[in-house]
Amino acid sequence: MSARTLIDLFAGAGGLSDGLQNAGFKALYANEFETTFASTYAFNHPDTVVESTDIRNVDARAVRIGLGLKQGDLTLLAGGPPCQGFSINAPARRESDKRNHLFRDYLRFVDEFQPLAVLIENVPGLVSFSGGATLEAILEALEQLGYASDVQILYAPHFGVPQTRWRTIVLGFRDGVDPTSAFPSPRHAAPARVNFTSRLGGRRLVRIPTDQNLRRHTTVRESLDDLPFPGTGEEPTEGQQYRTEAQNEYQARLRVGSSAIRNHVASRLSALQLERLRHIPPGGNWTNIPRELLPSGMQRARTSDHTKRYGRVHPDGLASTILTKCDPHWGAYYHYAQDRAFTVREAARLQSFRDSYLFLGNRADQYRQVGNAVPPLLAQAIGASIAARLDLADRASA
Repeated sequence: MSARTLIDLFAGAGGLSDGLQNAGFKALYANEFETTFASTYAFNHPDTVVESTDIRNVDARAVRIGLGLKQGDLTLLAGGPPCQGFSINAPARRESDKRNHLFRDYLRFVDEFQPLAVLIENVPGLVSFSGGATLEAILEALEQLGYASDVQILYAPHFGVPQTRWRTIVLGFRDGVDPTSAFPSPRHAAPARVNFTSRLGGRRLVRIPTDQNLRRHTTVRESLDDLPFPGTGEEPTEGQQYRTEAQNEYQARLRVGSSAIRNHVASRLSALQLERLRHIPPGGNWTNIPRELLPSGMQRARTSDHTKRYGRVHPDGLASTILTKCDPHWGAYYHYAQDRAFTVREAARLQSFRDSYLFLGNRADQYRQVGNAVPPLLAQAIGASIAARLDLADRASA
């Protein structure tokens, strides 16, 4: 069978596409508004047509004709609108936020391409936004376009990703394919805390595995321990060599095609920051720092507040959700064995990006690209499950 085809909208730096391609899909076209993000995508996916244009101004029919596709030829249309407007962590979640309606442009592409399957991903906050009305509108719109659809909230550690990251996933199929059976089943056991709305219309969207025979989750140490000790300042142009041979399956998987490490520079810390850090053990946080060394605002905080701030990640646990900054003021982003915050490459490892995936732009841009991405391993699990469901439908109709 020829490769199944893929279009990725709101593509970011390409984490979703990378995982889907590992599951056997071929990315034909991607759209990403932010130029630096699009440049990273194009660099790492040279065979994909990448367009950095406001999607509201893109002619979907022109894209389809340019790709030489008829309606119904495309296998999968994937992507998701910007997550900030939907996020439960956003300072304001207003319906007037224009970002919250960009999913209509995704649906416009669905209508034009009429793919076999659709995939929409977003943050868990999508479920509670407007009391669930936005998500219900997406499901209803897909139904009007001829797609049976369903939604689940997936936990990245269940699929081998070593960080506490949740994603809302909507899958839709036409031609009578049941979407409920197309979501991947958890492959790893992992500690999980559901601190968001996880029900829609009374139905629970999170699946917590009960199988006692699942593999243990991938730990931070298993993800990072073969990487070199980074320098500070400017990145060496020739890259850095691995510190050890691959120590486990996770490291070996991400090292395929890579002979050196890039995007691996640690930010300089002040003498005061280093003094604070020396008091924090693995798994510890700001409460381990002597009060006189804390910022004045933190000196007045209760020990039960901000429990992740100035956190040093535990090597045998999961990392905090990788955000658009690995800023210790935001969470547990200090390395477990070295007195520094995570580098871009380490953040990418914790997101399950392969080491050969190069992030362009300045370091702040690189952190944003990594933090905004869908973990490729999670995307691969979703893609493999979609492909298996489509294969089953093909055999049934043969």
